[in-house]
Amino acid sequence: MAGKFELYTDESGMHRFRLKASNGSIVVTGDPQESRDDCIKSIESIRKLAPYAELKEAAAGSM
Repeated sequence: MAGKFELYTDESGMHRFRLKASNGSIVVTGDPQESRDDCIKSIESIRKLAPYAELKEAAAGSM
């Protein structure tokens, strides 16, 4: 089973999403958005850009 995006409204009424792995663990949580449409646009951006994202390792102590 593939991971899935979940769209929800938080306690303050803002729209958010989380990406869950196939085992149910949360991998990414989106920033709060005023509108549902803006939240969906954020999800679509991740879907489009993630296949091309580079992997960069941070230097020790820089996090």
